[in-house]
Amino acid sequence: RSEEAAAEAAAVPAVRLFSRDGAAVPEEVPNAAAWQDGAVLHIGPARYRVERNPPALTELRLPRSLLAGFPVCPKVSAEFAAPQHCLFRWFREQRPAGGGAGAWVEAAADGRVFTPPNALVGLRLKLRCIPGDGARRFGPAQEVESSGPVEAGPGACTFDARHLYTRRVCGQGSVRAVTYNILADTYAQTEFSRTVLYPYCAPYALEIDYRQNLLKKELAGYSADLICLQEVDKSVFVDSLTPALDAFGLEGLFKIKEKQHEGLATFYRRDKFSLLSQHDIAFSEALLGEPLHRELSEQLAKYPLVQEKVLQRSSVLQVSVLQSTTDPSRKLCVANTHLYWHPKGGNIRLIQIAVALSHIKHVACDLYPSIPVIFCGDFNSTPSSGTYSFISSGAIAEDHEDWVSNGEEERCGMALSHPFKLLSACGEPAYTNYVGGFHGCLDYIFIDKNALEVEQVIPLPSHEEVTTHQALPSVSHPSDHIALICDLKWK
Repeated sequence: RSEEAAAEAAAVPAVRLFSRDGAAVPEEVPNAAAWQDGAVLHIGPARYRVERNPPALTELRLPRSLLAGFPVCPKVSAEFAAPQHCLFRWFREQRPAGGGAGAWVEAAADGRVFTPPNALVGLRLKLRCIPGDGARRFGPAQEVESSGPVEAGPGACTFDARHLYTRRVCGQGSVRAVTYNILADTYAQTEFSRTVLYPYCAPYALEIDYRQNLLKKELAGYSADLICLQEVDKSVFVDSLTPALDAFGLEGLFKIKEKQHEGLATFYRRDKFSLLSQHDIAFSEALLGEPLHRELSEQLAKYPLVQEKVLQRSSVLQVSVLQSTTDPSRKLCVANTHLYWHPKGGNIRLIQIAVALSHIKHVACDLYPSIPVIFCGDFNSTPSSGTYSFISSGAIAEDHEDWVSNGEEERCGMALSHPFKLLSACGEPAYTNYVGGFHGCLDYIFIDKNALEVEQVIPLPSHEEVTTHQALPSVSHPSDHIALICDLKWK
């Protein structure tokens, strides 16, 4: 037996660990200290170099729908690596000469984003990615093939002419802001939407994958510093918009409406701004639970019918405080919201906007005294509404007609005020929402006119462009709303 044991021991190879400089690591050294980058493990005659936390891909995915002339932005998730430090190589299928499987050839593109030309219509794409950490360390490559071929694009889009004004990011003293209700898939993909709301829109153009192609190209082409979006599906934010806009230098924040599975997204340009803090709220929760709104809440309690309606809504407000990366004294309070939609809900919207403005006041006057406010959103309110008047003038009277927007039994008159001097930066366009049965101006970028001024407003698409396919959305426009874009500068 002892001979067998000796033979067995002799068969076990010697195991030793040597540090980077070649010194043997004593066995009593704890693991955390022993296993250093560049150390070498000897197992018998074999040698293994130790790498700690090597860059590795955890997800690499291409969008399901690829259109010629539209940017393809992969979803890249990695450990100990960052997409901006990864290496990308794009390949396209080669059309097989005599049938059979085609080979892959390089597509002469090596960036993170690839825009397939018309010549690639009908061919699939392949992407090879090598994860990197920015410290010249690279991990094992992964490849992913597209599930389908590149398809033909729709030709001219409503935003093409607008991109002529936004080719470059604006200078350091300026901020390009965008607000856009992008039409949630959860509302676009219903039988009601297809047959009643948007019967004029080709069914394929209502598909989320198709609309995402248009949206990503549209948003990337605006070279914006701030983008406030409404009706953003959670999956669209995570799988589509975040990877795409990240590739174009923008960081994204999301606030969901709990009942709807859609919400608000705010994106900011990473090299112009850093995020100091977030102050998001749901209107109903804030009204019920925050001392800030106690007075308004007590007034509302006198009108139980209206109170119930307000508390049933899942509308939210997203508030982000940003700081300039080049001038830390410059901070911005960026607010984003989507108010209740019903045509007779003017009284509900007045309560919601009162909560929003007092919350913004808390952030921009109490927490960060006198920082400028940019308030974007779909306010579901035309320029003749009480909500618009309240935001612009700073006050609303208790006898304003919007307090009885849903009849006498829901009257809830209150005199309200706010301290801001707010201006609609893009004015009052004829419409920002254009569907078969309605068109009107519902979206705004309100700015603090004491601190900011408008440098330029990017022209909206012409009426001919908007109505080429009758109304919105269409094969050349991804939403029933139109994005508002303006360049602002500090006074």
